[in-house]
Amino acid sequence: MNKRKAVNWNKIDNDIYKIFWDQNVRQFWVDEEIPVTEDKKDWENNKLTPKEKDTYEKVLAALTLLDTEQGGLGMPSIVLKVDNLHQKAIFSFMQMMEQMHAKSYSTIFSTLSSEARIQELFDWVEDNQYLQQKINLIIDHYQTNLTNEKFSLYRALSSAVLLETFLFYSGFFYPLWFAGKGMLIRSAEIISLIIRDESIHGVFTGLIAQEELEKFAESEQVMLQEEVIEMVKNLHKIEMQYTADLYGSLSLDVEVMKYVEYNADKALMNLGMDPYFNIKEEDVNPIILNGISPETKNHDFFSTKGNGYIKTTKTDAIDDSVFDI
Repeated sequence: MNKRKAVNWNKIDNDIYKIFWDQNVRQFWVDEEIPVTEDKKDWENNKLTPKEKDTYEKVLAALTLLDTEQGGLGMPSIVLKVDNLHQKAIFSFMQMMEQMHAKSYSTIFSTLSSEARIQELFDWVEDNQYLQQKINLIIDHYQTNLTNEKFSLYRALSSAVLLETFLFYSGFFYPLWFAGKGMLIRSAEIISLIIRDESIHGVFTGLIAQEELEKFAESEQVMLQEEVIEMVKNLHKIEMQYTADLYGSLSLDVEVMKYVEYNADKALMNLGMDPYFNIKEEDVNPIILNGISPETKNHDFFSTKGNGYIKTTKTDAIDDSVFDI
């Protein structure tokens, strides 16, 4: 009989695992905490054109697909293949949050859109060739990871980084853009919380990918990193077509691609590689760029939770001495 090991959080191989576990837990949130209904006044008072509404709904529907696959296939495939039990625990927590992200878009839909419209959006997701092409490129590496192929885990880890730190951001752009105009603030708050999660997901997954890469010979490392660059090129080509199709009529496609390329470079850096597009911060709309900052933001806690919300994890008992002034 095989002896199975239990995860021991009192004996950790690498202190960084505890740091990432704690940070993930501190960032935990649920979609019902955000008062999205407050966005209805912007949605219903003709502040957005029909085209703007259509694009807004479609970017959220597309994000739902990406998070669905990351939570249902991507992260689970990684959990099954990593040997370290602390890594498994962290990836499992992140897997759960990907499902929370997918659900949160439905919270926005149920607030702003009719049932018939929601069904139209999910039909659009299935029929959009560019969206399906880019997620299937990622899924191919996840499915390979379920085999015993030598490089499969690295390919899955690097693909997960590209998905979470690169491909999500064409969808994140529009909610942040409207929030910069003072509209649909609560929905953007959910996006901001998701971005905060994706930031830590990308960094941790990238670190584990770098550890995995070091197991191979130098020539194999070069081959795998060249594969990543080729993957970035292919995804970028599809992303340009997708972005032009979605944002072109709004004259935002060029601005969106700058934002996407900026984050593609971040993804490569998470993998320990040099930037490919070399997009500088000053090339990106500062309002949008602020939306990907993991730094704490100040909010009125009576109106919105805010992505700077901190859940109490340590408390001291209160006794009479506390009031002894």
